[in-house]
Amino acid sequence: MSNYFKAFEEMTEQDYAGLGLRAGLEIHQQLDTALKLFCRCPAGRYSEDYDAEILRHMRPTLSELGEYDGTALMEYKTKKEIIYQIKHESVCTYEMDDTPPFKINQQALDIALEIAILLNYKLVSEIHIARKQYLDGSIPTGFQRTTIVGIDGWIPFQKRKIGLIQLGLEEDACREVSDIGHQRVYLTDRLGMPLIEIVTRPDMHTPQEVAAVANILRWSVRSTGKVRRGIGAARQDVNVSITGGTRVEIKGVHRIPLIPLLIYNEASRQFSLLKIRDELHKRGINSKTMHARVKEVTHLLGDTLWDPIRRALKRNEKIYCVNLKGFRGILNYPTQTGKVFSGEISERVRVIACLTRLPNILTSESGEETIDSYIWGKIAKVVHADMNDAQILVWGNEKDVKTAFEEIIIRAREATEGIPGETRQALADGTNGFERILPGPDRMYPDTDLPPLDISEERIKQLENLVPKSLWEREKSYRKMGIPKHLIIPIASSPRANLFEELCARTTVPPVRIARLLFEKTVHWQRRGLSVERLSDEKWQLIFDCIEKQPVLLEKVEDIIEQFLKKEDAHLEMLLKKYIPARIDKVQIRKVIESLIKNEIPVLSSVEKMQRYIMGKTMQNCRGHISGEIIHELVNEILNSVGVENE
Repeated sequence: MSNYFKAFEEMTEQDYAGLGLRAGLEIHQQLDTALKLFCRCPAGRYSEDYDAEILRHMRPTLSELGEYDGTALMEYKTKKEIIYQIKHESVCTYEMDDTPPFKINQQALDIALEIAILLNYKLVSEIHIARKQYLDGSIPTGFQRTTIVGIDGWIPFQKRKIGLIQLGLEEDACREVSDIGHQRVYLTDRLGMPLIEIVTRPDMHTPQEVAAVANILRWSVRSTGKVRRGIGAARQDVNVSITGGTRVEIKGVHRIPLIPLLIYNEASRQFSLLKIRDELHKRGINSKTMHARVKEVTHLLGDTLWDPIRRALKRNEKIYCVNLKGFRGILNYPTQTGKVFSGEISERVRVIACLTRLPNILTSESGEETIDSYIWGKIAKVVHADMNDAQILVWGNEKDVKTAFEEIIIRAREATEGIPGETRQALADGTNGFERILPGPDRMYPDTDLPPLDISEERIKQLENLVPKSLWEREKSYRKMGIPKHLIIPIASSPRANLFEELCARTTVPPVRIARLLFEKTVHWQRRGLSVERLSDEKWQLIFDCIEKQPVLLEKVEDIIEQFLKKEDAHLEMLLKKYIPARIDKVQIRKVIESLIKNEIPVLSSVEKMQRYIMGKTMQNCRGHISGEIIHELVNEILNSVGVENE
């Protein structure tokens, strides 16, 4: 069985088209509100400290149709103890499911509606709250309250439109502290904070397109100035499929630049899983004919020197062998960069059986020096293996190891069918790992605690007046203004874009100078530790009003602002007045230039060098008193009058 999948750097658009790659995004973005979504606790107060701990065990509930969600059943298998670390100032009895919810936060709802308008969504006329099951413990109630505020939106991208399925408003989950064995620990400070979810259609066909669209959406929501910034405030999930496969969701992508590599590795993984399926079918193995035998082999490994098993025996753990009939060569088949198929099995064992101490399995195809061939031979006899089979050893306490070998068989059977629908975790190296079974529609059901809420036409009209210009409109406008390319997106995605446009409209200062001051110099000052937040919109307006009246201040404005930022008690208006220079007229400037020509000018090889020399010297004496353009005109005029002309 051969596998050829190009390296990441070698992949082209045609390669991805050949795979039939389809990808979509789910963008989660915290909103910058004072309070949480369904209670009156303060939002955005993060702390590693806590006042108390609460222990919970999660259990699945039946849907309205009398069915259990597959994800909920999977989480229930893990038998996790969930510990919540709570701090009184940021959590109340609502979050702990001891009291009903308050009415939805109207500030959060307005922000979500504004963003929906910005992204061309069709707004709903009535808000309905639903419950979405989460049995991983990330929400103490076991469900997340969520609602849809807009459907069927779009954004422009490369001469086409990317469809946006829906925009939801929901409460954020807890922050995970640790997940070891059967215990998972969460901090609850983030719990309940308002969060929007933007879901795109699978309209992107290369990994690079997905990253580009993610950036457009990120910059667009930031342009409102009403979303939170910083680590954890925005998270992306990526949905990926290839021809012949199924949708796989990669969760928790914190950095957009990592998206292309994540998608590449998932495409490679799905390609490989389809190859494995086809090979198993060639061998006559499908979901019905697949056969596995399980036997305890603890007694055969008492003398092993391989450390993981030796330590397991010291802990009095049981060792079992799963023999997979006809699977020889499959377990070591490459999937993602640096990973093989047996890694998929190990991930299931880690997550569902809670055997988190790695390595948690050993295969007969590992290719490493582990247990000797003599012992493998004895194990093969016990499980009635032949040369076409593959064996997997797994160890743990009696209860967990039983769950583990059951999951090994389940995952092996899934290999005969192709690509299982999963939610997978984004890893820092650009690969991904199993997180849970992909949720189904049964996890959503109506919330009975909160009534529907009408969205009036009057409310929508008021919000439309607050929505900023779209990112793509501003980008086009700024290019025409001659704004440097590296500043266009920072300006267009900034809440201060309105201020920038207002200053450009009301002053004669070149837009490029305004852009560099507002969006380049401020970054420079901030990196130096200066308090740039003191430069409010009103102060910027004052600065440019003074420059408009006294254009010569433009030469000194950076020094003036820096002095203002360095001293907390400095008054900007007084500094500006201090630097307004005494007026020097053209007659005085003319005398300075004539004196330079008569007394100081060296012998220069060209008229151009002579002009530059005189210009520089004159500016040293007169900078801030009169504009450089006027000085340039006078230099040329006087040089011409004394018989020095451009050749």
